[in-house]
Amino acid sequence: MTSKRIVLHFPHRLVDQPLVYKLVKDFDLSFNILKASVTPQEEGLMVLELSGSEENFDKGVMYLQSCGVKIQPLSQDVVRNEAKCTDCGVCVPICPTLALAIDPATRKVSFDDAKCIACELCVKICPTRAMEVHF
Repeated sequence: MTSKRIVLHFPHRLVDQPLVYKLVKDFDLSFNILKASVTPQEEGLMVLELSGSEENFDKGVMYLQSCGVKIQPLSQDVVRNEAKCTDCGVCVPICPTLALAIDPATRKVSFDDAKCIACELCVKICPTRAMEVHF
């Protein structure tokens, strides 16, 4: 069983297509929509946590790509800019998944992109704009 957080970018011609339904029905995958922005006549964006067997996951991704969907891991899109971060910790209590934490020994903020769901709460609250989302 594999579970991955991915970002789907799809062209406007696909926004009215049952892409996620087909992942469930044809490839026996389960999903959790973490974020979605789907508007008719515009590009769509979905952040999904997709789970299933490794083989079915790979087949589902190949299906999406064959339809023209651009897929990338969520960890490529949420970035902590080390040069901008002052380790103030303002972002830590707002993070619902505990992806941001303060190391008690060093008092530095750490970021675990595997826990991140791209809610963007840290982006809005960060005074130095060290958290960046590149969708």
